[in-house]
Amino acid sequence: MTPINFSNVAAAAQALQGIARRTPVLTSRQADEASGARLYFKCENFQRAGAFKFRGAYNALSRFDAGQRRHGAVAFSSGNHAQAVALAAKMLGMPAVIVMPDDAAPAKLAATQEYGAEIVRYDRYAEDRTAIAQRLVSERGATLVPPFDHPDVIAGQGTVAKELFEETGPLDYLFVCVGGGGLLAGCAISAAELSPGCKVIGVEPEAGNDAQQSLRSGAIVRIPVPQTIADGAQTPAVGEFTFPIMQRLVSDIVTVSDDQLRAQMRFFAERMKVVVEPTGCLAAAAVMNRVVDVRGLRVGVVVSGGNVDIARLGG
Repeated sequence: MTPINFSNVAAAAQALQGIARRTPVLTSRQADEASGARLYFKCENFQRAGAFKFRGAYNALSRFDAGQRRHGAVAFSSGNHAQAVALAAKMLGMPAVIVMPDDAAPAKLAATQEYGAEIVRYDRYAEDRTAIAQRLVSERGATLVPPFDHPDVIAGQGTVAKELFEETGPLDYLFVCVGGGGLLAGCAISAAELSPGCKVIGVEPEAGNDAQQSLRSGAIVRIPVPQTIADGAQTPAVGEFTFPIMQRLVSDIVTVSDDQLRAQMRFFAERMKVVVEPTGCLAAAAVMNRVVDVRGLRVGVVVSGGNVDIARLGG
């Protein structure tokens, strides 16, 4: 298995320079009062394609050779990785086909189509997206770019925390949402290098705590596709690349409820005037609900994306 370290994150940062947005780090007096800590929100909802996924997707596709570029990329995703691969492929002049669930958020589906990707739909509760993607790879000679379990994807996502620490300096805690673990693994690598005393905490929905179970049992635990509004965290298991990094560098994984995610979406919209999708609220909801006691500490919070349907935001 290819080792992934901070040199890979630094190389990804070079590949993304002038391409990915250096997203803002926001603060909030109300959030600080609610948590009892000094919070720094790394807002990837302002990233290209609306989420951190663009970093990993572009980093991976930019490393394709001429043959790979000619045949293009295949990906599977509930939405944010789909948009990221579609946009990166368009920017790099290559075709892309994305396997997306029938119940994908309409806004994410529309954006993926607008970036020019071909979409193949499937039933996430009855069909195997990986098998569908592998069939497309075989038929078209394309290259699979998985949403999290790929060294170049993990390295690209690690640039989120790299930028955060460069702006804030060392932190006591860093909270990161976790689905398959690409963002969490990449950010943990950056934290270990740039803020060695920082405790990294993953956050996932209560209904889908496979990462928590995996970290605590010492082996990857697979669960049925979870029913949660955090569609970006509806993964049944973490990855073969991401899990060893999490074991080595992540202090703990905690969970929050869908009701807490709804309240967090409302807080972001009403108090901070930013639009954040449910998955993007995971880390903040854990801090704001004091799932971990961070009183008096300096805390980084990754806000992973903002691709939410207006109807859901209004609900």
